[in-house]
Amino acid sequence: MENSIISSQKLSRQFRVGTVTINALNNVSFSVKKNEFVALMGASGSGKSTLMNLIGCLDTATSGSYILNGINVKEMNESTLANVRNKEIGFIFQTFNLLPRYTALENVMLPLIYAGIKKEERIKMAEKVLESVGLSDRITHTPNELSGGQRQRVAIARALVNNPSIILADEPTGNLDSETSIEIMKLFQEIHKKGNTIIVVTHEEDIAKYAGRIIRLKDGIIESDTLNN
Repeated sequence: MENSIISSQKLSRQFRVGTVTINALNNVSFSVKKNEFVALMGASGSGKSTLMNLIGCLDTATSGSYILNGINVKEMNESTLANVRNKEIGFIFQTFNLLPRYTALENVMLPLIYAGIKKEERIKMAEKVLESVGLSDRITHTPNELSGGQRQRVAIARALVNNPSIILADEPTGNLDSETSIEIMKLFQEIHKKGNTIIVVTHEEDIAKYAGRIIRLKDGIIESDTLNN
């Protein structure tokens, strides 16, 4: 597909459990264009977590090809993969994954440290992105001084700070109440309008409806791939 950030062809992932081979993904092919907002859905055991790990370069496929922003992931060694994870993908997790003793600003600056950016520049970049998610008045607060919604905003700011090719969010509202979940999904829509490519992994229809496209997985294959009007 032209203008694709993600292009996968016949991706399969098998796991060995004792003498049994489990086919977690079977010949999955799909593309994601730049600036798409995609929800990846499926029940437990559908293969969505396995596919998310492949998209996020946290795992590699048993067979098939995965091209991320022009890079063939299968040809990379572990250090190159780590570099791609830091620069190309902004991760957002259900449990926020913030360092408890670090302030919001320090948490957001972490990817920039790994990227080798100087401290003065790191502070400016982190402050700017925290302001963009509505947290300019919370930059010196640690996670235990923030609400669940504010913690997830810090996590979103951290994912955005490196200006990655894609934002990959795994059940981002799983630990939030319904009102805060709506706020976070509206924030994702705002981020998407600014030109970001977003993939949200969810099992909730209410969350998936915010995306422009829904890919549903079942038993390791794509069951449906539809535009969400």
